[in-house]
Amino acid sequence: MRIPPYYRRPSWQRFFAGMAIGGAISWCIFLYIFGVWQEENAKLIRKQQNEITELNNDIKIWQEDYKELNKQNLEKITVQKIKIKILNGERYKLDDLSIFEKEEEVRDDIKMVLAKDLEEVAKNKDLIKKIIENKPIKINDKRYKLTVKEMTIFTTLTIQLEIQFDS
Repeated sequence: MRIPPYYRRPSWQRFFAGMAIGGAISWCIFLYIFGVWQEENAKLIRKQQNEITELNNDIKIWQEDYKELNKQNLEKITVQKIKIKILNGERYKLDDLSIFEKEEEVRDDIKMVLAKDLEEVAKNKDLIKKIIENKPIKINDKRYKLTVKEMTIFTTLTIQLEIQFDS
């Protein structure tokens, strides 16, 4: 078997040379286009990965803020603290220690409202008022009674009292 003598004819030589050069050029074009596409896709993937990590970080921040706000809202809707103030203790020439002790006694009497829902405390404000006003107190062998001057119901239950002689 023999190879036909195409190498002697210039037209066939040009044809094969054109095929070789065309194949090389088309291979270079293919590599260039494929490389450009790969580079664009790699940039797109990197960009999307950065966006995903930023969004995940944002989600974590929002979730932490959401949890913190929920925690704060739970604290806000319950009574956290009780403040009692007797306004006119100087009128009866009572010492500060006696006034403080009686404020603490009243606070102990109504401490059942701590950690209660604000709605529940608001519904029972008359009961709280009666608990305070119906209990006579004794200071320096004299009997006094307390009257509720002002009551503010919020996360801190603030009650202002006036003291007077018990009849």
